[in-house]
Amino acid sequence: MADKKIRVLLAKPGLDGHDRGAKVVAHAMREAGMEVIYTGLHQTVQSIVNQAVQEDVDVIGLSIMSGAHIPICKKLMGMIKEQGLDNKLVVVGGVIPNRDFPVLKEIGVGGIFPGGAYFDEIVGFLQGNVPDR
Repeated sequence: MADKKIRVLLAKPGLDGHDRGAKVVAHAMREAGMEVIYTGLHQTVQSIVNQAVQEDVDVIGLSIMSGAHIPICKKLMGMIKEQGLDNKLVVVGGVIPNRDFPVLKEIGVGGIFPGGAYFDEIVGFLQGNVPDR
């Protein structure tokens, strides 16, 4: 059914304590008609994967300001593969240098949104890349 809302799990992995941007992005997604589950701060990768399964989300979004985006995403993508969740779109935002984009794409991250990305860009990407439910 194409009329079901896109369900997004938005998570803050690791020890990063800056979540204002994630909350604003979550608001923009809700305004665009998406259902957003915000996990809060200091999530483990395992808890993010568990919540994604429990909530039956279409998208797993990570907000990472700590600079640990590559190891966190590698671990997440490994767990997603192990659990057979390859149908989940994974996106990451935060402090991500352009030089790291190819590595993130190579490990399976679908969308990368560094600081300064426009809400319309993020929302449009999700709408264009989540298959109809």
